Amino acid sequence: MKTWVTPGGVHPPENKHQSVSLPIGTLPIPDKLLIPLSQHIGAPAKPTVEIGKKVLKGQIIAEANGTVSVSMHAPTSGTITAIEHRPIAHSSGMLAPCIEITSDGRDKWKKHEGIADYKHASPNTLLKAVAKAGIAGMGGAGFPSAVKLNPGRQRPIHTLIVNATECEPYITADDSAIRERAAEVIEGIGILSQILGHPGNIMIGIEDNKPEAIAALEPHVVDTGISVVSFPTKYPSGGEKQLIYILTGEEIPSGELPADIGMVCVNIGTTYAVKRAIVDGEPLISRVTTMTGDACGINRNYETLIGTSVSHMLAHSEFKDEACSRLVMGGPMMGFSLTSADVPIVKTTNCILAPSYEEIPEDNPVQPCIRCGMCAEACPVSLLPQQLFWHSQAQDHERLEAHNLFDCIECGACSYVCPSNIPLVQYYRNSKGEIKKARAEKVKSDLARQRFEFHQQRMEQAEKDKETKRAARREAAEKAQAASGAKAGAGSAADIIAAAQARAAAKKVSPEQQQAKFERSIAGAEMRVQMAEEKLAEADSSQTDEQKNILNAAVEASKQKLEQAEARLAEHIAEHGSQEQNKDKSGERVD
Repeated sequence: MKTWVTPGGVHPPENKHQSVSLPIGTLPIPDKLLIPLSQHIGAPAKPTVEIGKKVLKGQIIAEANGTVSVSMHAPTSGTITAIEHRPIAHSSGMLAPCIEITSDGRDKWKKHEGIADYKHASPNTLLKAVAKAGIAGMGGAGFPSAVKLNPGRQRPIHTLIVNATECEPYITADDSAIRERAAEVIEGIGILSQILGHPGNIMIGIEDNKPEAIAALEPHVVDTGISVVSFPTKYPSGGEKQLIYILTGEEIPSGELPADIGMVCVNIGTTYAVKRAIVDGEPLISRVTTMTGDACGINRNYETLIGTSVSHMLAHSEFKDEACSRLVMGGPMMGFSLTSADVPIVKTTNCILAPSYEEIPEDNPVQPCIRCGMCAEACPVSLLPQQLFWHSQAQDHERLEAHNLFDCIECGACSYVCPSNIPLVQYYRNSKGEIKKARAEKVKSDLARQRFEFHQQRMEQAEKDKETKRAARREAAEKAQAASGAKAGAGSAADIIAAAQARAAAKKVSPEQQQAKFERSIAGAEMRVQMAEEKLAEADSSQTDEQKNILNAAVEASKQKLEQAEARLAEHIAEHGSQEQNKDKSGERVD
């Protein structure tokens, strides 16, 4: 089958033979497993368990939190012993939410079963099973597979590409999986085809430096419509856009996805995980991980439980710490150095590299750029790394985007060939992060501005509505007054004033009623004084000084209110006389 040649690329030493001399091994179950809640692109999963809860192997412990998210499952049976922030696999050693499981040693599965007749199941049923299994892309990006495999019926898929390239040096996880599990990989491809509506073109792209894997696949693709396409080895042929171009000659436009042109590209590890989820009903709780490097006495691939610490792998690989220049998660081109060996293996971890000082020496000092142009020649995306580097240094985000920074796949080819030892990819990653942060802040500020403007419009409209109602009431009052005046004739203002005075006099309280009101106020105040003094008298030694001070203050306040009530009564009597005096005067007038 015809293949196309991508621009750029490099040919670093492969160093793959060390880890494929032994079959895929298994490690003892660790005493503790640490499962980060974010092992994928998108929102972190939401815990569904509590500390102290016992769980079975395969049981869900955190559910997907939104559309672009994946669930997490218990890699073994045991007890939840922590839900907290812990160091995770990141070049900065950052902390992130994690769930810790202490193993009970039984490795007991929960009840699980697959879809017996998946060939007649609907794509939606299969997608739900993939989502339930917590599968994310295992080639490095970690995009939720259920989302990637559901591009929408408005974009029919005509080509399915299975990525078996594994182009980065040292890594052989996919190579080993194909050699030992070719039949299951092909069955997984059949499930992907069923989900995608049976694309007419299905290809497995693999570099020609894996003859054993190619030989393992070929007997299983007979009469399946699946093509195994090998092509010359070059790094980075395993990039999604690069592989699509190699196999089809089609270029993915900047800013678009393969699904936009009717294609889907899926990693071999993801394909195997889909088969395990659909046929066997097993969630993604382990993956094949390469353990390699001259600082390890044993180089091989392991079926590793998610959450296993790197230190646990090293302990069973005859690791020699004094001989190791650094620990790298991933390969030497796209991987990153670890600040600690206690971080966990996650769903995207395909390799742990423990090189000697001869393999990867300490970093050479960075020299000024000499504008040699070698980085541009090596770039597989035909970017201008030199210009991107300058604009990254200047934090010129506008020019970075104009030079298509986000088309960079961070393969490290430019850094590999740079004679000045400039860590170009680190600059690009940092700039991408700054731009994404600036975009998020802009979205946030735009939303705040929109909310403010909407609030202002709402307030202005409410004020207009009020003014309209006030004008209507004034108009109605004026009309009513005019009608009343016409009906009553020329009524004098004196009559109106007299009527108002009569109404006020009718509402006026007599001196006797006012005095009775003051006397009731005094009685109530005396009662409150008595109650406050009783509470103070009941206070015992168990109460604090603060509580006693509060009671004293209540007594004093009650007494002040009593004095005020008595003063008001005295003023009233001085002005109007007491009720008895008024009665006497009344009697004298009667006599």
